Amino acid sequence: MNVYPSDLDASGLTFAVVVSRFNHLVSTALLEGCERILAERGAAAEAVDVAWVPGAFEIPLAARALAGSGRYAAVIVLGSVIRGGTPHFDYVCRGVTDGIGEVMRDTGIPVAFGVLTTDDIEQALDRCGGQHGHKGEEVALAAIEMARLCGRLVHPPEGQGE
Repeated sequence: MNVYPSDLDASGLTFAVVVSRFNHLVSTALLEGCERILAERGAAAEAVDVAWVPGAFEIPLAARALAGSGRYAAVIVLGSVIRGGTPHFDYVCRGVTDGIGEVMRDTGIPVAFGVLTTDDIEQALDRCGGQHGHKGEEVALAAIEMARLCGRLVHPPEGQGE
């Protein structure tokens, strides 16, 4: 049996981060946590590119462009969609989720999904270092792990994955 263990070392990897400006307070908090973990895990500051987009719905297009560039081991997407009184929430959430899934499928590049979908701003903030953890940190770890795993699956160490 070949086992591919988890690896959370970001040194030598490059990352793209796509961040929504809408709900800026939440997005900024998510980005701070994400950047902190990438740095703590060894990612060089110049190995992390951040692209701001107007809102969550625009995230998949920017993620596709970055993933397709061949410059990144993983893409991280950050933002929040907060429920309002119309079905707009459902359409945006579906578009972002489906779009990011298509980016991964079409490019083979891991995309760590850090777009919060909450009922109100308090729930979103609770997920940015509050009582429900820090999703920006969690998706940074997921991006590192998936970048390492995908790299090993494509180019396994000698004697592994054969």
